[in-house]
Amino acid sequence: MMKPGRLVAATLLVICALAAPLPAYIGPGAGFAFLSSFLVFFLTFLLAVFSLIAWPFRFLWRAVRGQRAYRKGPIEQVVVLGLDGMEPTLAEKFMAEGKLPNLARLRKEGSYARLRTTTPAISPVAWSSFTTGTEPSKHNIFDFLSRDPRTYLPDLSSARIGRPKRTLALGRYLIPLSKPEIRGMRKSVPFWKILGDKGIASTILRVPVTFPPDKFKGHMLSGMCAPDLKGSQGTFAFFTEDAEMVRRHEGGVAVLVQRQGDVIRTELSGPEDSLLRRPVEIRLPLTITIDAKAGGAWLALKGHPWFFLREKTFSPWTPVVFKAGLGAKIRGTCRFRIASLGPKFQMYATPLNIDPDKPALPISQPFIYAVYLAKLLGRYITLGEANDTWALNEGALDEAAFLELTYANHAEWEGMLQNALAKTPRGLVAIVFETTDSIQHMFFRYLDKAHPALRAAPARMSPAVIEDLYKKMDDLVGRVAAGLGPKGALFVMSDHGFKSFRRGVNLNAWLHQNGYLSLVEGRTASGEWFKDVDWDRTRAYGLGLGGLYLNLKGREARGTVAPGEEAKALKAEISRKLLALKDVANGPAAVTHVYDRDAVYAGPYKDNAPDLIIGYNEGYRASWDGVTGVVGGAVIEDNPKAWSGDHCIDPALVPGVLFSSLKLKRTDPSIMDVAPTVLELFGIAPPPHMDGRSLVDAGTPAGPAQVKGQGR
Repeated sequence: MMKPGRLVAATLLVICALAAPLPAYIGPGAGFAFLSSFLVFFLTFLLAVFSLIAWPFRFLWRAVRGQRAYRKGPIEQVVVLGLDGMEPTLAEKFMAEGKLPNLARLRKEGSYARLRTTTPAISPVAWSSFTTGTEPSKHNIFDFLSRDPRTYLPDLSSARIGRPKRTLALGRYLIPLSKPEIRGMRKSVPFWKILGDKGIASTILRVPVTFPPDKFKGHMLSGMCAPDLKGSQGTFAFFTEDAEMVRRHEGGVAVLVQRQGDVIRTELSGPEDSLLRRPVEIRLPLTITIDAKAGGAWLALKGHPWFFLREKTFSPWTPVVFKAGLGAKIRGTCRFRIASLGPKFQMYATPLNIDPDKPALPISQPFIYAVYLAKLLGRYITLGEANDTWALNEGALDEAAFLELTYANHAEWEGMLQNALAKTPRGLVAIVFETTDSIQHMFFRYLDKAHPALRAAPARMSPAVIEDLYKKMDDLVGRVAAGLGPKGALFVMSDHGFKSFRRGVNLNAWLHQNGYLSLVEGRTASGEWFKDVDWDRTRAYGLGLGGLYLNLKGREARGTVAPGEEAKALKAEISRKLLALKDVANGPAAVTHVYDRDAVYAGPYKDNAPDLIIGYNEGYRASWDGVTGVVGGAVIEDNPKAWSGDHCIDPALVPGVLFSSLKLKRTDPSIMDVAPTVLELFGIAPPPHMDGRSLVDAGTPAGPAQVKGQGR
């Protein structure tokens, strides 16, 4: 029998081992480190016991404090419905045609305006300005990607995840002696933290750039930028017997399988086991037994129960467990869909999600909130980029399957919203639905008969797919509006609008052709992420969806451009030439505006922004190669992908929408104005660092603009 002292030591060793970071697939800017689910659950259990003991005292204190907090403002409940990417011209058109009765009523009895977005018009940037009420150089988010000036390589802009600083080598294992770092990169103060500090309750669901979740007095489930179990922003798997379909998949991995009789044996790849000195990917054996007569197949993951899956049907969320070193278990969940039983087998698997029933790391505030939702509503998608647009782009999902999966995710979020509304009769409920964004990205070509994607592949769905999307969102608005209390306020908003994406611009190819970016001797093109770029002869480079950086001396590792007048002159020269860039002779300009960060930003994180932000014209966007740092090829080329709509263009061309059940005092709102508006509705003065300004008068009453919705 083990002595007590050794038992304690062994227990601590196992806890440290389980807390090791498991930095699985490292995609562009993505890193990952897993906290032990055992350790977190243990700590959560202790907190739960303490909370249970302290509950009567906390309840009494909150009741007294809450009564005082809600007396200060004219409103007791605010609901913010974020419909990511809702396009004002489409909303206005469908309202005029009588197809959006609830939004039309909200406009008539309350207010409606086009909502000015951020520079650039990119979701994590805009929603961070919504969260903080500040312009980007005060919250430090400028794109999905940022760059490391020491290496010229990209990082994920929203979070940094690092390995433990102290480790113990033990044979082939590397035992962590300190916690891995998980640090959010968004700065400034979320307005729900200000509310919590004043005693106002908040429930925040899937707002972008909330991973890791904010620590505040309320409830939160992380949204866009929360990683999958492999540490990427979403890596699907596609199993096929068709060798021609096994190629490099953007956003996913294709696996060639072979059938022996009716049996296929393959593997589901998971995260890396970084308890090992040399981390290796953990693979879970998968056996597929085809039963053609029954119209499906039996799936068996090693160590998991068998289940039957019909052809062209999505499985429920299926728990999967990957075993790492020293007995550590990494728990995830995914869904499967068999596209074809034969003659050549094809099956899709969603990205491996963090299992909300047993999270491998915090995805909610408090930690137990994610578990609570899973127990109440069943397992749900936890990945930030939830809707698998890349699977549709790459042919791993067809259009009907993509829509089915997307609306299934949406239904999960509606369930969370209804629970939050019921549990938060006073305070703030805010949720962002990415459904509008994802479906418009993939089906905008249906509104643009001249789109190159329609020439590459004819339309298969109804042309009304986007109109149907807007009708579904209008129905949601009606149901939420119908449940508002007499002292409630509803805001329906989008972070930006949408336009067709017909042609891609490779900014790095343009810089190369114009002598600003050089390749090593003998090379005429580069691979991804600036492979073969000669930095000693390069003056500027593009990274992300619209950022251009100077190769600045003293900032970049191999800078060539002197700060000051030389840098200023170079920015002016590049801006002038880009504004003259034409698609074809006498054709439209590909760029309508080039924004100098020194002219548009004034906050403390301005130096982290791109030196120039490219405002592309309608119909244009950064090309697929350009975004991934490929140099060479055509400067402007067709976009043949299903991803046919976008918003990463000149912000002036893609405002969002703002509907309010209250009469607003301004007709030119900015996305930065929502945070101070909500604060004032609860009787709280916005802090002076906020750039936004309230859209209501401090004494605004709840009526007469209450909307009784017509949910269908």
